[in-house]
Amino acid sequence: MIRKIACLLAFLTFISCGVTVRTASKAEAPQDVDAAVALVERVTGGRQGEFTVKITPEQIDGKDWFAYYAKDGKVVLEGNNGVSVASALNSYLKTHCGWHLTWCGKQDKLPQVLPLPQEKVMRTSPYKYRYYLNYCTFNYTMSWWDFDRWQKEIDFMALNGINMPLALTGQNSVWQRVYRKLGFTDEDLAGFFSGPAYFNWFWMGNLDGWCGPLPQSFMDDHEQLQKQILSAERSLGMTPILPAFTGHVPPSFKEKFPQAKVRTTEWVNFPEVSILDPSEELFTTIGKMFIQEQIDLYGTDHYYSADTFNENTPPTHDPKYLNDISAKVFSSMQDVDPEAVWVMQGWLFYHERDYWGDKEIKALLGAVPDDRMIILDLWSERHPVWNRTNAYYGKPWIWCMLHNFGQNINMSGNVTSIANDPANALNDPASGNMSGIGLTMEGIEQNPMVYALMLENVWRDQPVDKDEFLRSYLTQRYGSFNETAFKAWQIIMASAYENTVNNGGQESILTGRPSFKENPGGTTNTKAHYDKEELKKAWQMLVSCHEDFVHSDGYRYDLVDVTRQVLADYASVLQQKVAKAYEAGDIEAFRKAADDFLGLIDDMDSLLGTRNEFLLGRWLKDARAIGHTQQEKDLYERNARNLITLWGNKDCRIRDYACRQWNGMMSGFYHPRWERFFTFVEAAMQKGCSYDEEMFISESKDWEWEWLSGHEEYPSEPVGDEIQECLKIWNKYSKDILHLEDDFEYEADVEAYV
Repeated sequence: MIRKIACLLAFLTFISCGVTVRTASKAEAPQDVDAAVALVERVTGGRQGEFTVKITPEQIDGKDWFAYYAKDGKVVLEGNNGVSVASALNSYLKTHCGWHLTWCGKQDKLPQVLPLPQEKVMRTSPYKYRYYLNYCTFNYTMSWWDFDRWQKEIDFMALNGINMPLALTGQNSVWQRVYRKLGFTDEDLAGFFSGPAYFNWFWMGNLDGWCGPLPQSFMDDHEQLQKQILSAERSLGMTPILPAFTGHVPPSFKEKFPQAKVRTTEWVNFPEVSILDPSEELFTTIGKMFIQEQIDLYGTDHYYSADTFNENTPPTHDPKYLNDISAKVFSSMQDVDPEAVWVMQGWLFYHERDYWGDKEIKALLGAVPDDRMIILDLWSERHPVWNRTNAYYGKPWIWCMLHNFGQNINMSGNVTSIANDPANALNDPASGNMSGIGLTMEGIEQNPMVYALMLENVWRDQPVDKDEFLRSYLTQRYGSFNETAFKAWQIIMASAYENTVNNGGQESILTGRPSFKENPGGTTNTKAHYDKEELKKAWQMLVSCHEDFVHSDGYRYDLVDVTRQVLADYASVLQQKVAKAYEAGDIEAFRKAADDFLGLIDDMDSLLGTRNEFLLGRWLKDARAIGHTQQEKDLYERNARNLITLWGNKDCRIRDYACRQWNGMMSGFYHPRWERFFTFVEAAMQKGCSYDEEMFISESKDWEWEWLSGHEEYPSEPVGDEIQECLKIWNKYSKDILHLEDDFEYEADVEAYV
C-alpha cells in the first residue's frame, strides 16, 4: 500500500510540473469543400450537382461572410468556411424556393428547376461568436440521440450560422480515465456516474450516481459518438466548446486523499456531492489531467466551459478567495493548453444575484485576462446581467436567449426583445465587448417561430421588423401567404409570445400533481402570461383557413400546437368546476365535472398523437434503442420516465419540472393520476367528510414511483390526421371555450364569424 501511494504521488508530481500538449484539433478533421458539399447533398435531397460550392477562407473586415449568385447555369454558394456556405444555402432556399426547416414542421419540396438568382446576394455577420446549446439540452432533449439525429442538428446549426456549439457528449470517458489514474477502481466510481438522462447535472457537480449505475457500454458508445460529432462540427468550420474541471470528485475522494480540503454541497434535495476546494494544489493537478485526457481523446479548439458555482453560493465574500479560485481554474486549463479560453455561464450572477455584487463579480472575473474569458449572458431576453455589470468589466460576452426550461411544451417567448435587443446591445456603447449571440435553451423541439426569429439576428446588425419577418416566415412555412393566418399570428406574437410574467411560460394544471388549487405554484405555475381571449381569437382564425393549407406540414403543426394550448388553458376552467362541486358537496355535479376533465385529457392525447413531435412513445423507444442488453434497456427507460415526471426520488422538490404535454403522457400518466385523485375525493364525499390531502399525496407518490418501472408501450409513430382531429375538438369545445351562441356550427359559420 505504501509503495502504491508513493508511486501515485510521484505520478501526480510529474503531472503538476507540466505536460506536452498534442493539439488534435482541426488539423485532424479539416474543414473543406467536401464537408460543405455533403451538407448541400443532405439538405437538398441529392441535388448538390445544381450548386457550386466555393470556400474563400479570408474574412471581410474581420467578419464571417457568405454570398450566393448564378454562374454557368448553377447557383454558387460561397463563404469563408462551411458554416458560411451552409448559411448561403439556407438564405437562397428560403428566398428563392419557399423552403423552410424547423424541428417542428418543414417545407422541403424544391422546384423541379432551381431558379437562378438575378443578382449577387452577400451578407456578413457582426458577431464573432454564434453560440448554441445549454448543459441541460443534452439531457432534456438529446439524451437518446444517435449520430443520425446529431447530424441533422449539426446541419441545422450550420444552416443558421452557428459556429460555436457546446460539445459535452462523451465526457464520462474523460472522467473515468482521470480518476482511474488517481487510483480509483471501477467499484469506487460506480456510485459516482449518474444515469444517462442526468449526466449534465453530474458534470455540473449537482448530483452523484442518480438513476445509475452507468453501464460501461454507454460510456464507450458516447466516446465514439463524441468523436463523430466533433469531426462533423469541425469539418464545417465550427469551434466546439469542451468542458474543464471544476472540482467535482467521487464520494470516496476523502478516503483516497484524507489531507485534501473537500467541501460538500447539496443541490435541490439530492444527496451531498463532494467538491475539491480550488485552493488545493490537487485541484490544479486534476484539472490539468482532465484537459490532457480530453485533448488526447477529442482534440481541442482551445475553448473550455467551466462554472465554479453552479446554483451554489460561495462560502465567503472575500475578493481574494474568489480571485484565487478563478486563477486556479484558469491555470488548470492554460498550463496544458496555452491558448485556452474560459467560457463561463453568467447564470450564477442572476440565480444568486443577492450574493454577486460588483465587488464579487470583479474579483471572480479579474483573475483571467480579458482575451482569455468569454461570458454567456444566459437570459438576455428576459433578465440581462450585462447592463448591471458594466458589460462584464471588459470581458467579451455573448447575448443569449434562454427561453425554455425543461423542454416544457407551452407557447411562450419574448419576441420584442428577441427582435430588437441583440442589435440594440451591439450598437450600444455601454455594451462593452459584446462579441456574439447565442441560444441557451434547456430544451429544443418546441416553439419553432421563436427560434427562427432569434436566428434572424445572426447575419444582421439592425433590429428585426417583426411583421416583415412574420410575413416571410409564414409564406415559407405554409407554402403561400394567407392574410387570415398572418393576422392570427400577429395576435399570437402580441399575446402568448410576450411573456413578462413567469419563467418559461405558464404550465397547465393537467401536468401538475392533482389538487383543487387553481395555481399550485412551484413547478406547476398556471399563472397566465397573456390574455387568453386573444389566443382564442387566433385559434378561430387558424381553424378557419385550414382548407388552404391541407398540404402544409408547418401549418398542421401550428394548428395542433395552438389547439393544444387552448385546451391546456381550458383545463383550469374544468378543474375549478370540479373544485366547486366538491365544495358544494354535490356528488353528481362532481362526477360530471370530473368526467369532463378526464375527457379533455383524452382528447388532448388523441390530438397530440397526430404529430411525431408530441409522442412519449418516441422518447421511450429511443431510450431503449441505445441499450445493448435487456437490463440496459430497462435502466434507460426508467431514466427517460423519471426525468419527465418525478425528476428525482418520490419527494423530489422539482417533480414535474420537465413535464411534457405529449401523447402517452396524457393517457398513461396524467389521466390515471387525476382519475385516482377524483376517486379518492369522491370516496370522502360519500362518507360526508373532507378528503385527506396529505394521504392522497402520499399515495400518489407511491403510484408515481411505480410508474417509473413500467414498460407499457405507447405509440411511437403518429396516428390520425392533424386537421381532422383539430376540427373534432373545435366542434366539441368551441361553444364553451369561445362562449359562442348555441346555434353556432363550424361548417356554416366559422368563416363568417372570423
